Amino acid sequence: MQATLRGVSALFLGLVCSTAQHAPAQSSDPSAAFANEVIVEQLPGRSIAALVTHRPGATKFTHGIALFPGSPGYINLRVENGEIRFDLRGNFLIRARRHFLEDGFLTAVIDAPSDHQVNFWHSVRESARYGEDVRAVLEAVSKKYGTLDWTFIGTSEGSVSAVHAARMVAPPARRVVLTASLVMRSFQGSGVRISDVRQVGIPLLWVHHANDPCPYTQYATVRKYAEETKTPLLTVTGVAGRRGDPCMAFTEHGFVGMEIKTIKAILSWIRTGNVPPDVSE
Repeated sequence: MQATLRGVSALFLGLVCSTAQHAPAQSSDPSAAFANEVIVEQLPGRSIAALVTHRPGATKFTHGIALFPGSPGYINLRVENGEIRFDLRGNFLIRARRHFLEDGFLTAVIDAPSDHQVNFWHSVRESARYGEDVRAVLEAVSKKYGTLDWTFIGTSEGSVSAVHAARMVAPPARRVVLTASLVMRSFQGSGVRISDVRQVGIPLLWVHHANDPCPYTQYATVRKYAEETKTPLLTVTGVAGRRGDPCMAFTEHGFVGMEIKTIKAILSWIRTGNVPPDVSE
């Protein structure tokens, strides 16, 4: 199992609690050349951390994109020897987060709470306490960067986190995007249910690859959910550099080869509220 945030030294937690820890990101991270920092918020009996990324030298921010990565949902975010380190580097949202960084935008990859760095079940993600945790770390980010227009984006199993956080943390969340959504039951829990979507009181956009090969993220089920809840669906086709197992990050499930076009379409929806045309090669 991956090490937990509790393995970070008490000294480190004391330094960054409710503040930011600047450090270079690990060199294998495609966004390492951007400005990266760790923000940790301490709560009773646990903490929650976010990896904040923005353009170097940027000082004024209008939009925040909270990113909820896929399985297992915890990234063991930490600083070691002055370097930011984390797991799930290949995850679609983590590896491609630099493409969200238009003028005035920052991203915040949300790690699991420190006491759920292993057992981050769906029941945890839908709990009121998880909503409190997400709100707390976003408030810590906003305290440093100013009032932000927040969009929540989850991918794969992170869609479970995003949909529940969105229904509990609006405001400040203004909209939510569910990509490659986990809509089938797994050993972790029930996935995204249509009843969950109906409880979200802010605009919601589905983004899904038409040929997603993962059996837990079936395009037909997502399309059915979108039709029944009258929420828009942005369909992606095309792939390049496909490799790995069906539910892994470098297949159509992770929008491999289509990352930039997919993210540009999401950004268009964030800025205008209008659903863009489907994405293709």
